[in-house]
Order: sequence, then structure tokens, then C-alpha cells
Amino acid sequence: MTEKEYNLCVNQYADNVYRFIVKNLRHEEDARDIVQSAFEKMWRNRDSVETAKSKSFLFTVAYNQMIDHIRKSKRIQLKEDFYEDGRSQHQQQANMKKTLMDALNRLNETQKSLVMLKDYEGYNYEEIGQIMDLTESQVKVYLHRARLALRNYLVSPENVR
Repeated sequence: MTEKEYNLCVNQYADNVYRFIVKNLRHEEDARDIVQSAFEKMWRNRDSVETAKSKSFLFTVAYNQMIDHIRKSKRIQLKEDFYEDGRSQHQQQANMKKTLMDALNRLNETQKSLVMLKDYEGYNYEEIGQIMDLTESQVKVYLHRARLALRNYLVSPENVR
């Protein structure tokens, strides 16, 4: 990978990688650190990274660093609340968003990442499998189970607002 290809990769994928990580972590500074580390690692390994596979490489590195960060945070039991600064919204929209985030947060790390990659970022099963080191069949099964868990949570009477 040349310097020009690397810079093109940064311009093309930085926002997508950041959005994926911040949606999972819900902490902007940590997400920025993880994305920066992923790009640093890609720069250090640019000679061995194929340009065509740079997207997969970035998401894989960022995903693994995010999992390491989550595990580390759980070990030291440091928990911060992060509330997105948003524009003034209608109360109903705010409640729906909170309910959806509550539902997503009930999923395990793998399920949440699968839902975010497929439904939010729009990646196909093969790309998700490469990023998360799963087979395409595993991606489909785990995603199906995650969606069932989301549906069951969202349609339960105590969560319908």
C-alpha cells in the first residue's frame, strides 16, 4: 500500500470506522483513540496490507481493539454514562431512541456488533465475517438470534411507550 492509497483509505473509511466504534462504546474519546490506533496499525503494516482489503483490515483491527477496551473496562469496573448531545427532539422520538438503545445494550458484544455492522453500516455477511472472524453461516445465525432478542424486548408491553 502506497502513501497515496493509505491517505485515500483514511478519507474513505475514517468516518465509517468511527461511527461503528462510537455506536458500540457510546464514548467519543475512546472511539477516537481506537480509530486512531487502527489507522496507526494499518500504517505500520502498510507493506503487507493489500489496498483492496484495507477496509476489512481496518474494521477488524478496530473491532478487536474495541473488544479489548470493553474487557479492560469491565475488569477495572469503570463505567461512564454517555449521553449524546442532540438537538431538541420530540419526546416520543427521544423515548423511541432510548428504548432502542436499551434493547441494543441488552445484547452481548458480538450480537450488538453484528446488528450495527449489518443494519446500521450496511455490510454484507461476508464482510462482517471477515471483520469479526466468523463464518458467513455464523454471522447469519448470530444476527438472526440478535434480531429475535431485539424484537422480543421491543414488543414487550413494559417497553412499548
